Amino acid sequence: MNRRLVSLAAVTLLGLTAGCTASQDGGRIEPPVAAAPSAPPQAAAPDTSCNPRASLRPGAGSMPAPGQMPAGSHMAAIQKRGRLIIGTSQDTLLFSSRNPFTGAIEGFDVDMGRQVAQAIFGNPDKIQIKVIGYDQRVDLAADGTVDLVADTMTVNCTRLKQVDFSAIYYEAGQRVLVSTDSPAAGIQDLGGKRVCAVAGSTSLDNIAKVGTKPVPVGRTGWADCLVAFQQNEVDAISTDDTILAGLAAQDPYAKVVGDKFTEEPYGMAISKQYPEFTRFVNQVLERNKADGTWKRTYEKWLHDFGRAPQPPQASYR
Repeated sequence: MNRRLVSLAAVTLLGLTAGCTASQDGGRIEPPVAAAPSAPPQAAAPDTSCNPRASLRPGAGSMPAPGQMPAGSHMAAIQKRGRLIIGTSQDTLLFSSRNPFTGAIEGFDVDMGRQVAQAIFGNPDKIQIKVIGYDQRVDLAADGTVDLVADTMTVNCTRLKQVDFSAIYYEAGQRVLVSTDSPAAGIQDLGGKRVCAVAGSTSLDNIAKVGTKPVPVGRTGWADCLVAFQQNEVDAISTDDTILAGLAAQDPYAKVVGDKFTEEPYGMAISKQYPEFTRFVNQVLERNKADGTWKRTYEKWLHDFGRAPQPPQASYR
């Protein structure tokens, strides 16, 4: 038996709870929307046709009071419905993962969504969480199946052609997770090696672009990548440093190596049908960065990364 299998218990427990439907502090959680693994991507030139960090400028004036959303706006429609629908994952520890004891999906990303619910309703618990596949995030935001996607989602020009994004709320970068006895010091040392990332993520695309030609292997979720790593089906996992930190915490025989080789600015994806909602979300982010809410959220979930940095500076078009 491979020595890394000692840590499979945590991943197995996560998998056993994956199909559960549970209540999160009064919110609703829906079962996962299935997503099949896809074939490894072909490397493609990055789309540089836009400034991906530039979002829609918040509306002038003060924010509407909770429960008093402007008539005809998407916020008013959400208020009438009685809940904000958030699309996210359930296996990204610290950002959006299912608590095996309570069944709640929780983390930094989930709290970003809850803060929007607070602004609309005066109650952060008025949420409905849809667990979605990484390769479904753009489609389900674009067609309005979910009000927003908060799911360690990198903003880029390709995605901006299909959905709007909030202002950047977190800065990450891609690194590599390998076994503790691996001599690899970074992604360049993994030429010809199998490197796992989630299908539909920019991480899988980035692996394919590395000059030494590591072999991208797509899986449905990060828990699936971790299991594949522990069963020696892949040699490494590569994605944002924030996600890798959560995976490494579940496996004593894993380590994160190398410098960041990409920039991964996170934004919340929103349908282009509702630009007023994107502007409202940006007002919420501006307020929460200014009043310390963003810092407190960071300290709640990400304190092991060190002192809270300054929140990302917003850029608008």
